[in-house]
Amino acid sequence: MNKSNSDTNIEIENPLTRFSNRVAYYVKYRPRYPPQILTLLKKTYNLKTTSIIADIGSGTGFLAELFLKNGNTVFGVEPNQDMRHTAEQLLKNYPKFHSVEGTAEKTTLTSNSVDFITCGQSFHWFDREKAKKEFQRILKNNGVVVIIWNDRKVQSPFSMDYERLLLKYGTDFTKVDHKRITDEILSDFYHPFSWKLDIFPNKQILDFDGLKGRLLSASYVPLPGHPNFNNMMQTLKEIFERHQKNGKIVFEYDCKVYHGRFK
Repeated sequence: MNKSNSDTNIEIENPLTRFSNRVAYYVKYRPRYPPQILTLLKKTYNLKTTSIIADIGSGTGFLAELFLKNGNTVFGVEPNQDMRHTAEQLLKNYPKFHSVEGTAEKTTLTSNSVDFITCGQSFHWFDREKAKKEFQRILKNNGVVVIIWNDRKVQSPFSMDYERLLLKYGTDFTKVDHKRITDEILSDFYHPFSWKLDIFPNKQILDFDGLKGRLLSASYVPLPGHPNFNNMMQTLKEIFERHQKNGKIVFEYDCKVYHGRFK
């Protein structure tokens, strides 16, 4: 492991509650995960309907639902009460979903009890050293860890303008951006085993209200009442008008799936 996690495990305000006032935006405007993830795991690691999944930092349950639809039992481990309760409502028709109040560092799950650990948009919040020990504890032999991000592409003129907006108005964007997690950090986390990366295209087609909601789902941007909110919204409107076609913009992602055996 790294001698220190100070490069990425920074001190930030209320890391376990900072999404509480954004849950409605998150549920409505964040992208889901492509089904190719299941195909990859079936082919590479023999994912079965009987496989037990621990979804760590499960949030509102987007990734958990992908596996529930596959027939898996999923333990959604989430420390944020508002996001956890939202997932419980959204996934209430899946009897194989189990909502767990816990963290990556202390899941409360039984030792040697799960086949796959998944982390969707969450790994960058973990204390890696403590999380690695906990993952090793709860995984069965030959267990697999799957770390996933819907990684916003910054290539098109629209996406570059949007990135500049985040850099200008984001309260702590550069400190909490998941892009801080490098290949070196991931290699260190999976050590002594190796990991692989597969990338699947993903996108959202949004009108202005959708783009606004997508922006406000991020924990690092001002909300109404903040002194920068109105200026940020005006900038967003200008960006939308500059790049929209027929009243819509395309918000593109690379869904990056890092995967490897862990035990």
